[in-house]
Amino acid sequence: MINYIAIFIGGGLGSLARYGMHRWLGFSESGFPLGTLAANFAACILLGFFGGLLLEKVDLPNYIRGGAMIGFCGGFSTFSTFSNEGFGLLGSDRPGLGLLYIGTSIVLCLGGIWLGQLLGRSMA
Repeated sequence: MINYIAIFIGGGLGSLARYGMHRWLGFSESGFPLGTLAANFAACILLGFFGGLLLEKVDLPNYIRGGAMIGFCGGFSTFSTFSNEGFGLLGSDRPGLGLLYIGTSIVLCLGGIWLGQLLGRSMA
């Protein structure tokens, strides 16, 4: 039961962090979804970091890992919003901006996982 509670709390905190990121960055003047991109990139760095540190080096209870990785990172990142915004841009009068957003998101997020794992492994 404690795993569910930790994931619930982590998810709520991650969602609040995503909301804050979106309020802070939002969209650029051209309509590029900076807030979603930044939240997803940061969540990928954190997930990679937690994966590199918590899963491989540090012995912590499963509820801490679940709360951080599944809860917080899951609540902080948002694939559905990314997909909706990308789809909207592709169907608008700015399909090039949509392709740029989708490509940038994929490259940055994969790079974020790699960078986070590198940092996490180096910390332990």
